[in-house]
Amino acid sequence: MMHRTNSANGHGAHSVSATSAQANNLDIDRGQGPAGVDKKTRTKVVAASFIGNFVEWFDYAVYGYLAVTITAVFFPESDPATGLMLTFALFAISFLVRPLGGFVWGHLGDKIGRREALSWSILIMSAATFCIALIPSYDTIGIWAPILLLIIRVVQGFSASGEYAGASAFLVEYAPANRRGLYAAVVPASTATGLLLGSLLAALLTGLLEPEQMQSWGWRLPFLLAAPMGLIGRYIRTRLEDSPVFKELAKEDNADNAPVSSLFKNHWRQLVQAVGAVLLNAVGFYLILSYMPTHLSQNIGLSETASYVATTVALTTYIGFIFVVGILSDRFGRKKVLMSASILFVLLTVPAFMLLETGNFLIVVLVQILLGAMLSLNDGTLPSYLAEMFPTRVRYSGFAVSFNLSNALFGGTAPFVATVLIASSGTDLAPGWYLMGAAIISLVAVSFSVETSKKPLA
Repeated sequence: MMHRTNSANGHGAHSVSATSAQANNLDIDRGQGPAGVDKKTRTKVVAASFIGNFVEWFDYAVYGYLAVTITAVFFPESDPATGLMLTFALFAISFLVRPLGGFVWGHLGDKIGRREALSWSILIMSAATFCIALIPSYDTIGIWAPILLLIIRVVQGFSASGEYAGASAFLVEYAPANRRGLYAAVVPASTATGLLLGSLLAALLTGLLEPEQMQSWGWRLPFLLAAPMGLIGRYIRTRLEDSPVFKELAKEDNADNAPVSSLFKNHWRQLVQAVGAVLLNAVGFYLILSYMPTHLSQNIGLSETASYVATTVALTTYIGFIFVVGILSDRFGRKKVLMSASILFVLLTVPAFMLLETGNFLIVVLVQILLGAMLSLNDGTLPSYLAEMFPTRVRYSGFAVSFNLSNALFGGTAPFVATVLIASSGTDLAPGWYLMGAAIISLVAVSFSVETSKKPLA
């Protein structure tokens, strides 16, 4: 898909157009939307919300899929297992600033507007991603190489913490009342598309380049693509107006001057429920869609190329599942779909990881498709569920804080925890048990929440 740096511009635009077209084919514009918002404006909102998360998760995908190569570049003096744990530790540490970013971007998004916060977050995030490609290797500057990588990933984590929440709130506030689930599904679809492109590019690079070429310059190419894609996203976002419900709030001078304080004071129950509900998504997303190629190649015995291909096939189907789940959540409600996802993970996760141990390529692909379908029940519903849980004046803050807190504690650490669990327990089933535990906690959290899909936005 993205074979050369100079094609990134066109591909990013193509991905946005393709997603917008797919959304239209799914009747995304059916229903009574906010007053004064036409179809063209809503299409621009979909595109603007899509591209920021696409860039963010493309970066995370590339980092996860090329973890073995990155380990060789930045930790060449460590043994492979220790180096891989250090690489994933850097991945996890960058998530520790995400709750802080959630507070900051949530405050800005609820105080000055969704559009302004989203325009700045994508600019900082894409610039940081681009800078990763410029870091010299350990062999060139020694310990400063992993230190610079850590610093840049911390900046990434901070800036990216506003993307998912802001884009989801933006879409839900622009959506027709009976299509909020479908609109919000664009956000996880964009993250999966970023992962898909990262998987394709990783498979292409590892298939065409020798290991020495990958370690020398090949791994840098995907990160260089962030700059043009980020500029496209910022351009689109600066040409949109803020959401109708937020403009109405600001017009009446009712925007909260201290939304985060108000969140903890008046909506702490919803916040606790939201953190618990996100837990399955946080662990499942990173284990199934990011860590899996490393697990398949390092622990199961598949070649790196075969691992990437299997993940690519699963991601392709996953994107389709996401939109179907968005429609299902509009029809049957967020709570039922989220609880169904948790129950399926409790029952099927460990058996699925047992099947992965066969090492049979066809079985691995089918298991990954199954796990992706189960995860899509959660991932395709969660954005609308979280956005509807909080009122407009604290919606961005409530979503950003709960989503980033759960991801910081359990999502970004998932590849590292999985690697440690396998090393300490001696069983490749350890990540499956970990994921099952996350599903149980999310099931309890969602069961205490109220259904929001049929209610007007507060």
